[in-house]
This record gives sequence, structure tokens and C-alpha cells, in this order.
Amino acid sequence: MKYPITLTLLFSFCLSLLALPAVADEKADDYQTRLEDLGRALFFDVSLSRDRTQGCGTCHDPSQAFIDWRENGVRRALSMGNDMHSLGDRNAPTLSYAAMIPDFYRNIEGDYVGGLFWDGREADLEGQAGGPFLNPLEMQMTDKAAVVARLQEHTLFPRAFKSLFGEDVFEDTDMAFRRMTEAIAAFERTDFFSPFDSKYDRYLKGEYEPTVQEELGMTLFFSQQFSNCNQCHQLKTFAESEGETFSSYKYFNIGTPVNREARQVNGLGMEHIDRGLLENPHVNDPAEAGKFKTPTLRNVALTAPYMHNGVFQDLKTVVQFYNKYNVRGKAADINPATGESWAEPEVSDNIDLEKLQSTPALDERRIDALVAFMKMLTDKRYEHLVQ
Repeated sequence: MKYPITLTLLFSFCLSLLALPAVADEKADDYQTRLEDLGRALFFDVSLSRDRTQGCGTCHDPSQAFIDWRENGVRRALSMGNDMHSLGDRNAPTLSYAAMIPDFYRNIEGDYVGGLFWDGREADLEGQAGGPFLNPLEMQMTDKAAVVARLQEHTLFPRAFKSLFGEDVFEDTDMAFRRMTEAIAAFERTDFFSPFDSKYDRYLKGEYEPTVQEELGMTLFFSQQFSNCNQCHQLKTFAESEGETFSSYKYFNIGTPVNREARQVNGLGMEHIDRGLLENPHVNDPAEAGKFKTPTLRNVALTAPYMHNGVFQDLKTVVQFYNKYNVRGKAADINPATGESWAEPEVSDNIDLEKLQSTPALDERRIDALVAFMKMLTDKRYEHLVQ
């Protein structure tokens, strides 16, 4: 069966909704559980897309670390829309540990932090949950009223909504839509998305002994001398801390090239420029062009292809791409994965060379060690998928 986890969960969640009691004074913890159950059902329901073909779980499949693993002619770099034809221009990021992303803000140093989507255009998880329903390239519903009408047509959702939010919940379209996104976000905040049970987490608890290669990779990752990985991919103040999500959630331009294969099929053409953070309606500083939010490294061994546009297929290639900034001579210009020159950055301004060029070049052994360490960040239920 193609989606064994998804279908099993959906069946159990629907049963839980049928059992929801219509009681107004539920205890807070019971209310939260019921809200999460509703969010589960909404997450996997495809009837809320225009042609009833796509749900949140379509592009964020829990059996594959919450990414879109459907083959669509661009090696999973882009996701197909509800019409099974439309393609956007960015890779669907994993929803693993998305609950840990802070709301969008600007810190005291002037750096933008957090927010959902690659450019942080939605401030919080609720905003992200509602976005795909109305996106003309994704679920393709015309407006909030159309989504709410579908909710009311459903065999389960009307009763569940009224039980949780009151009999008049559907009288205000904006409020009903908001309640839907709150339920989905509540589900996305559960341990189902963020179990913190990888080999790395077990190592911190003394329950896993890293291999020599993994140990070297860990040392390199947190080093202030031999790599700069943790400059962008460490949230906690201290290295090797429990609950680390391996992202600062800040925005950087690292010189990612255009995914030419994707541009050839999505209709935007080679002249189009994705300006990253500058596409966020709340940001108007040209100095932010080309910057994208640092993604979590949790489950990174399974979330290929990589970068905001899915331009790199292999995790080792990503490390080699970073390493090129510190390699000297002609070798710096060559992508070892292809034997050809690295493509030019899509946005050549604002590249953060200060961070990218701050360490010695890594040899093959150390590159492989970093990859081995990142594989340690795979949730336990996915470890059998790691190669």
C-alpha cells in the first residue's frame, strides 16, 4: 500500500471524531486532545482541495519524514498541485519539528528570524496551515468561503467543529477558517511530528554509542575551528543540548544556484529570480534578497532534494557545496557530483561570505563524517530508510 501510515491514522482519527461528545465545559486537556484529533483528520483529508485530490499529508507524508516524495518529472524538487499538473518554484520543506519554529520577528541585531515557509511570509504555524488551501498552485480553493463550505459538506467535520467551537462556528467564515488552521496547527505541535528520539537524542541520554565516523562528524559540526555548520544550524546556546532542532531559523544567502530542470517545466523561465526573504510582504530591504530560512537538519538524510529549490539531490553534495567556499584553486569551481562547474548563484548579492569562508577546507574523510553525523539526526521510526 502506498501510504500505509497515512491511511491507518486517518481511519483511527475519523473514529475518534465520531466519538466526540458535545459538552461545553470539557477540561482543558481533553479539549486539547480533541482539537489535535480534529487536526489529524483535517491534515489527511483530501476533500478540502478543489478537485478533492490533495490534503496536507499529500505534500508532507508522515511515512517519509513529512516531505513530498511523489515522482513528478522534476525528481521531487517541486510539488504538484491539486490538478496534478501545476508546479510551484520551491521545494516543500519537511514539517518535522516545524512546531519549534518561532513566530516571525526581527531580533535586536536586525536579523529576521522564524516564520513559516522558506521566506517566513506566514508568521506562525496557523498561518502556514491555511496557506496551501488558497494557493492557486496547490490545493486551489478559490477563497475561505469555499473551504468552509467543504467543511460543512463533510460527514464528520460539522459535528466536530460545533462540539469544539460552538454551534455558531460556521456563521463567521473567517473564524471558521481560523478554527480549522488552529486544529491543524495543534496536530502539528504533537510529538508525532517532533519525537526527539534519534540516535543523537539517545546518545545524549547515554543510550547510543556513536561510531568513530559519527563521533568525528559530531566534533566537526560543533567545532569553532574546523567547520561553521553550527553557526546557522544550532539553536541552543550550548553544543550537544537536548531539544536541539539544528537551525537558528535565521535567513542567509548561501549562493544557491537556479534549479534549471525545475524552471524548464514550471513555466517561470530562466530569467525569473526568486528573491527569497524579499518576497515576504513584511520585508522591503534589498539587502535581504536571496536569503532563505535555515532549515532544520532533523531527518535531513531523508528530505532530499535539498535547498529551497531542490537543486541538489544528495546530502554529500550539499556539504561539498558549502566546502567549495574554502577550497583553493580550480577544484573550488568543480562540483564533485557532476564533474562540471558549480552553477552561478541565483542572487549574487548579499552572499554571506563571512560565515561561508571562515574555516579550512574539509577533506573527503571529514565530509563523509559530517554526513554520517547528520544521519544520526533521523527519527527512530525512519532509521530503516537511511542508506
